[in-house]
Amino acid sequence: MAMIRKQDALDYHSVGRKGKIEVISSKPCATQRDLSLAYTPGVAEPCREIEANPEDAYKYTAKGNLVAVISNGTAVLGLGDIGALAGKPVMEGKGVLFKRFADIDVFDIELNTHDPEEIIRIVKALEPTFGGINLEDIKAPECFHIEETLKGMMNIPVFHDDQHGTAIISGAGLLNALEIVGTKIDQVKVVFSGAGAAGIACAKFYITLGVKRENLILCDTKGVVYKGRKEGMNPYKEYFAIETSARTLADAMKGADVFAGVSVKGVVTKDMVKSMARDPIIFAMANPDPEIMPEDAFAARTDVLMATGRSDYPNQVNNVLGFPFIFRGALDVMASAINDEMKMAAAQALAKLAKEDVPDSVIKAYGGAKIRFGREYIIPKPLDPRVLLWEAPAVAKAAMETGVARRPVADLDKYRDSLESRLGRSKEIMRVFIHKAQEAPKRIVFPEGVEEKILRASQIILDEEIATPILLGNKDIITGKIKALDLDLTGAEIVDPKTSSQFDVYVQKYFDMRKRKGMTRNDAQDALQHSIPFGMMMVNEGAADGLVAGLTQNYPGTIRPALQIIRPRDGISTIAGMYMLIFKNDVRFIADATVNFDPTAEQLADIAILVAEKVQSYNIDPRIAMLSFSNFGGTQHPSAAKMAKATDLVKKRAPHLMIDGEMMADTAVSTDILESLYPFSSLKGSANVLVCPNLESANIAYKLLGKLGGAELVGPILVGMKKPVYLVIPGNEVADIVNVTAMAVRDAQEIKK
Repeated sequence: MAMIRKQDALDYHSVGRKGKIEVISSKPCATQRDLSLAYTPGVAEPCREIEANPEDAYKYTAKGNLVAVISNGTAVLGLGDIGALAGKPVMEGKGVLFKRFADIDVFDIELNTHDPEEIIRIVKALEPTFGGINLEDIKAPECFHIEETLKGMMNIPVFHDDQHGTAIISGAGLLNALEIVGTKIDQVKVVFSGAGAAGIACAKFYITLGVKRENLILCDTKGVVYKGRKEGMNPYKEYFAIETSARTLADAMKGADVFAGVSVKGVVTKDMVKSMARDPIIFAMANPDPEIMPEDAFAARTDVLMATGRSDYPNQVNNVLGFPFIFRGALDVMASAINDEMKMAAAQALAKLAKEDVPDSVIKAYGGAKIRFGREYIIPKPLDPRVLLWEAPAVAKAAMETGVARRPVADLDKYRDSLESRLGRSKEIMRVFIHKAQEAPKRIVFPEGVEEKILRASQIILDEEIATPILLGNKDIITGKIKALDLDLTGAEIVDPKTSSQFDVYVQKYFDMRKRKGMTRNDAQDALQHSIPFGMMMVNEGAADGLVAGLTQNYPGTIRPALQIIRPRDGISTIAGMYMLIFKNDVRFIADATVNFDPTAEQLADIAILVAEKVQSYNIDPRIAMLSFSNFGGTQHPSAAKMAKATDLVKKRAPHLMIDGEMMADTAVSTDILESLYPFSSLKGSANVLVCPNLESANIAYKLLGKLGGAELVGPILVGMKKPVYLVIPGNEVADIVNVTAMAVRDAQEIKK
């Protein structure tokens, strides 16, 4: 598991817009008419409709896709009772997960009270606002009373994830684990360590799955919960009290088939594991440190089937596999509750999904090793996109079958298709590059190795095994900064150009390249004392596979050495710079925004072909528009004629590409305009590659789209270079550097092929 450092976490939450969430409008509000529709007088119309029919709130407001994450901060993660305000980052984080995995909107509500009855009153009063309630981080036993009471009072789903999330995910794992070891659920002896919210809920759910109540032993900090025990009891524990002579966890585990831990680090010993039955199933789910580490359990015996709550071991019990998709299914059928049948459906869907062939995309996301159903894969991976398509429909179906769905889905197959379209591909595009980079990491040189952002990015690059960073600069300064930042860059290389054993070799080679272009040997020697030219020489000579630079340099100061040293690919005369623009549900590319001031038609044709080639390497089919202020000869002007000529050249040189022009920008991105006014166009669908007539227009376009259009900008990406040179710009954040590095690695992989 990659180490998360304090400053990284604080920066994540504080850089840019504070916190992790924002509210944005889903309707236009740019004109007086928009304003009148959004508020007065137009808003009165839906108000009247809802007054006449309350269920129309789901039609005219966001209620049907809005969940409240509510906490009083009394049991926050492993931090305990830190209070409502201190727990707010966790509740925001829960909202992020709801949105990321199931496209559900969230308001987080932190209640500054320890009184269960006050919480109940407040939450009940919020019912008109929300389509569902997710109770979070409320301590036991109060959480049981709060949830039970609210479920009886409210006509929308109420779900306490701390209880049921762990129960559902581990329940799915239990079903598969029992199948693997060949034991029937009604015959197993189960021991629980932990009698808080998760422990009680898991134990109840396991009984719902088929474990016999008399075969389940619950343990807390006082030992076994047995009939007649007085100390530390409450009605929820009393339900599990059985006749037994066992008094300690060690006693209970003798001969047990299953251990389920939701307690604390280290309560299970190797001897306890040895005392269990054949093929013991151990779910040690305490986080971050389980009741027993997997290596200790396997040291005790080799027939263990193990799951934990950690991502760095197989079979992670992660609640994110549950709550987003359970609420998605419940909201989509307007369920009045989340009942046991819906929870059971979620667990069974997850269990079944784990038996399916795992897509290559998921395998690549988890390191590339083959993943198949078995002892080390009994629960789907959290980043498996299929979870949404399996779990939410199963929950929706169970809601319909049990009569709690107020808006049943007529066609579950169509419903599944609608789910697939909810989460745009663009949200994951940079992770795709990272996963591809992890398949075969390369050596990437960072000339600005003394910069803090480069060092912090290098930590992530190493942690995620994206690349081997080569940091250029004074070794003492770099190591001092690494120590001051509390980083561990073991695996990175530090090279000081001035003391490098290759310095004289590179000087001579650089001089040989430029001696007939006005450079003396002294000039070459002076130039290579600077890190960027030296880094370019490392790439050119094969000492590095790619370069990332520009954080402290102006653009010409970075690109000029690249063009002088690494040079264009063989047969390429034009170098160009493109930007990737990632929108909420879309990806576009703009060129040339950085290199060619006023390219000729021939150069524009080169640029279009080079950018299309790059886009294809990202597994995206390019649809190219050659932009102008004119549509298809509508204006006789040299600039428009240039774009038309460039289009013709591309069609002759690369007839396989979908391209057309010249055309206006709105025509290029509007299928309606193209189809209605220009049906003859060879461009079918909205263009995703936009080639501008000059650097000025491309630069203006991508910056406006970034600032006003909300696009995330990735670039500039140089196309046509012999080896990968990726440029960052002053102001880029650590995450930008990591993303660009992954792209550089991906290019280096392609070049090696």
